[in-house]
Amino acid sequence: MSDEFNFYKVLSYLFSAKLTFKTHSLTYIYTGLSKPVGLPGIHEFTAMGLLDGRMIDYYDSENQTKVPKQEWMREHFPADYWGKGTQSRRIKQQWFKVNIGILMERMRQNDSASPHVLQWMVGCEGETQPNGALRFVHSMSKYNYDGNDFLSFDDKSRVWVAPVKEALPSKTKWDNDQVLKEYTKGYLENECIDWLSKSVTSEQKQLKKAPPPDVYVFAKKSRVETNLTVTCLATGFYSKNIIVRIRRNGRVLTEDDGLSSSGVLPNNDETFQRRDHVEILKSDLSKFSCEVVHEATRVDVVKTWSKKLFLLSLLLIITLFLQSEHANKTRPKIELYGTASLRGAVLELLGPMLADKKEPTQGLAGWTQQSVSLFAAGCEHGSHQTVKCSQAGVSCLAHFM
Repeated sequence: MSDEFNFYKVLSYLFSAKLTFKTHSLTYIYTGLSKPVGLPGIHEFTAMGLLDGRMIDYYDSENQTKVPKQEWMREHFPADYWGKGTQSRRIKQQWFKVNIGILMERMRQNDSASPHVLQWMVGCEGETQPNGALRFVHSMSKYNYDGNDFLSFDDKSRVWVAPVKEALPSKTKWDNDQVLKEYTKGYLENECIDWLSKSVTSEQKQLKKAPPPDVYVFAKKSRVETNLTVTCLATGFYSKNIIVRIRRNGRVLTEDDGLSSSGVLPNNDETFQRRDHVEILKSDLSKFSCEVVHEATRVDVVKTWSKKLFLLSLLLIITLFLQSEHANKTRPKIELYGTASLRGAVLELLGPMLADKKEPTQGLAGWTQQSVSLFAAGCEHGSHQTVKCSQAGVSCLAHFM
């Protein structure tokens, strides 16, 4: 029976690993406004690069310099990369300004008091192969105007898709340019994947120095009077690929058992967290365990929780806490060693437990999901890309909407 259990455990791990560990993404997000809004942190033009959802470089129209946002970017990319990247961003800044003007005129918005917004998201996803190479699996090249989908590139059919009539002139113009379409497809499927591979390799070297996730398993009161909520929390990890399993007497719980998950959420220090939880009866004396597998830091840890352990631990901690409080009252100038830790432990067991340790924030991930729709047409990673465009007969600035 144990051999069969171990076989299914290994099989489950292999399938989970394939889905969880193998895919990486490189995305660039550009946002241009028709005019300044006079609000702190909101610029006429911004550009940012994201590797697996984490910001790796940044540019805005105020500072006009492309800068690294991760230490490994600074260490592994030479100074001329940032110089070329700055030049490329300044060109795009002008490109956005011209195209916003074109779209405002097309839509007769010249007298509009509110700013208009043109956005672009371009990037690719790759899947790691057994030999370590990344294989192209998906691309995106999409525009958004004033919060609505405007234009996108269909990589398979090599045509631009216009969901609104105002985008039809742009679609017709760009569909008729075969060189532009070939270049866009080539960038998304080949060059973007090359840069993704270089970035992942550089990041992996840095990840070897990263701390492992903190893992906690605990229970707290449920909204249902007769229940407890058992939670498995993994926090403080990067990269975001992670496997979390809750077991009841050795059996992995699923959604059919009432298991739910927060998914991977950002913390406010650029690490991530994930919480899986399940409701149980207060009378349930089963043994629950939390397994966390984080490949990037080579962590495979199991922590257990049971009603008996919970009650014994709670009783012990409360007893020690009360003794410490009594000692403090009798000797007010001398605090017993560990009093603060005991107080914190009691609060963790009786309160929302660790909820304040590393709370997820809306942050970049939430902002991009809510505020950023998509767009693109190549010419990335610095001035050498512009040279490629020129050699192919494609001028990045010539392809206005």
